[in-house]
Amino acid sequence: MNIRNFSIIAHIDHGKSTLADRLLQATNALSKREARAQFLDSMDLERERGITIKASAVSVRHRCDGKDFELNFIDTPGHVDFTYEVSRALTACEGAILVVDSTQGVQAQTVANAYLAVAAGLELIPVINKIDLPAADPDGVAMEIEQVLGLPAEDCVLVSAKSGQGIPELLDLICRKLPAPRPAKTDKLRGLIFDAKYDDYRGVVVYVRIFDGTLKVGDKIRMMGTGRHFMVSELTRYTPHITRVKELGWAQVGSICASIKSLGDVRVGDTVTLDGSPADEALPGYEEPKQMVFCDFYPSSADAETGTGKKASFEALREAIEKLSLNDASFTFEVQHSEALGFGYRCGFLGLLHMDIIQERLEREGGVEIVQTAPTVKYLVDLTSGEEVEIHNPADLPDPSQMAAIREPIAKLEIMCPTENIGDLIKLCDSRRGIFKAQRFLSEGRQILDYELPMAEIIYDFYDKLKSLTRGYGTMDYHVVAYRADNLAKVNILVNGEVVEALSLICHRSTADIRSRLILSKLKKQIDRHQFEIALQAAVGGKIIARESIQAMRKNVTAKCYGGDISRKRKLLEKQKEGKKRMKQIGSVSIPQEAFLAVLEQSE
Repeated sequence: MNIRNFSIIAHIDHGKSTLADRLLQATNALSKREARAQFLDSMDLERERGITIKASAVSVRHRCDGKDFELNFIDTPGHVDFTYEVSRALTACEGAILVVDSTQGVQAQTVANAYLAVAAGLELIPVINKIDLPAADPDGVAMEIEQVLGLPAEDCVLVSAKSGQGIPELLDLICRKLPAPRPAKTDKLRGLIFDAKYDDYRGVVVYVRIFDGTLKVGDKIRMMGTGRHFMVSELTRYTPHITRVKELGWAQVGSICASIKSLGDVRVGDTVTLDGSPADEALPGYEEPKQMVFCDFYPSSADAETGTGKKASFEALREAIEKLSLNDASFTFEVQHSEALGFGYRCGFLGLLHMDIIQERLEREGGVEIVQTAPTVKYLVDLTSGEEVEIHNPADLPDPSQMAAIREPIAKLEIMCPTENIGDLIKLCDSRRGIFKAQRFLSEGRQILDYELPMAEIIYDFYDKLKSLTRGYGTMDYHVVAYRADNLAKVNILVNGEVVEALSLICHRSTADIRSRLILSKLKKQIDRHQFEIALQAAVGGKIIARESIQAMRKNVTAKCYGGDISRKRKLLEKQKEGKKRMKQIGSVSIPQEAFLAVLEQSE
C-alpha cells in the first residue's frame, strides 16, 4: 500500500474545512446522506464560530495510475493563535496543501503557515480555491503566490471546494507529487504522540503517527518520556468514522486506548515504544510554545453549584483545566491566590482568541462557571542586583528601589491591507507606540506594513480596530522579537487609602493617568455608598495621579429640630461630623465582586 501523509494549511476562512469535506466525498469515505458542512469540525464551538480550533486526522483510500493509495490528511486551524496545532500537524506529515482564496489572495497567515511547512521540510502543493465566485481572480492570485512565496504560478491547482470542481485532479496530484514517508530506521516500534483527549469511559485516548515498527492490540507499551507502562486494549482509525483495527503499521496514523486513567501519564510530543524491546532513542518532540497573553481564571463563587447548573468550586476548575490541557498543550496554568477572588489559576495563552476559546471550552466541556481577569503580557524586570525576574502579574513586581528597569515584549507585526487604508493604519500604529520598519508592495491595491509594537498595545482591541478600519480586508501576523526597557510604571489602585492588588496594572507613563481615570470611574459606579466618604485613588509610586470620591450616605440628623436656635442644629451636625471621622478611621470598605469584574473586563 502506497501511503501519503499531508496537512491542509491556509489563512482563516480560505476554505480548508470545505476542501476536506470534498476530499472525503471524492474518495467515497462519506456518502451523500452522511455528508454535512465542516464534517471534521466536531466541536459545537467550531461550527458556531465557523473556525477550526483542533486539527483533525483522517484516513481515506484513493486509486491513481492503477495503484491504491492510503491518504492520511490533517485539517488544521487557520488563526495565528492556533499556530502550535499547525506545527504539530506538520511534524506528522511529508507534504502540505496550501489553500489560498482566489478572491482575497495571499494573506498574513498564508505566509506564516507556508514558512512553517518549508521549515519542516515538507513538499507544498499550492491550491487556489473558490474559483467559481464572480470576484475570483485566479491568475492574479497565482502571480501573488509566486511573488510572495516563490512557488511557480503554473504549479497552482484551481479548485472550487464548494462545487467539487478540480478535486479529482488534486487527489491525483497528491498521489503523484507528494513524497512517500521516509523508510523505517529501526524494526523497534516508535510512534509520535501528536494529540490526546480524555474520554469518561475509555480514559486517555492517545493519537499517534507510527514512524518505525508495528503496534498491535495486546502489546505492552512504554511512554519513553514518563516511563509508564500500559497494555493496548484498542486501536482505532478515523476513516472518518471510528474504525477498530488489529494493528497500526509503518507510517500510519491512529489512536490508542490502553486504560490510561491519569492525565499526567501522557505528554504530547512523547514517543510510544514496546516495553519488551524498547527503541534506543526517542523521536524529536515539539518545541514548547511561547505564551503571549496571561490572565487569571477563578471559580465564580465558592458554592458547589450555581443557578445555571454548572459547578463553581476550585476543585471542579482544576479538573476541567487538567483535562483540557491534555487536549490543548499550548496553554500553561499555575495556582494563583487573590484576596478579592480566592484561589484560581494563572493561565498563559498564545493570543486573545486562544484565551477566549479556552474559557468557553472550560465552561462547556468542563461544566464550570469562571471569572476571568483582564489579559496581561509577560514582563522582564532587571534588578539592581544584576538578576532578571519574569513577571506575569503586576502584583508580583518587586519594590521600586530594587528595580533597575522593566522590559516589555516587542512584537514584529506584519499587516496586509488595501492601499486605501494605509494612512489610517499608520495613525493607529503610531498611537500605540509603534515603530515603522517597512512598507512593501504586494499587488495592485494591496500592500504590507511592517511595524514593531509593544505586545501590551496589541492584546486589547488592536485587531478589532484593524478590521474596522479596513472593513474586514486587513490581516495581521505577529511574533515577539525582543524585550525592551521603556518608561513603564506600576499603577496602584487605592480604596480608602488601602492598595487593592487585584486591580494593579503596568502601563506606559504617558497613558497611566487616562487608564487610571477609566478604572476609577468604573469603580465609583460599582461600589455602594457607605456611612463615610470613600476616596478612590490611583498612584504611581508615592504620587497620586487620579482621584474619585464616593460621597457618604447622609442621615438628616436635624429633622427633629423643627424650631428653636440655629446653634442646636450646628451642634448636631458637628456631632455627626465627628462620628463619621471616627467611623472612617476604623471602618472598612466592602468591594463587591461585580466591581472587580467591571474593571477587569477592559481597562481601555
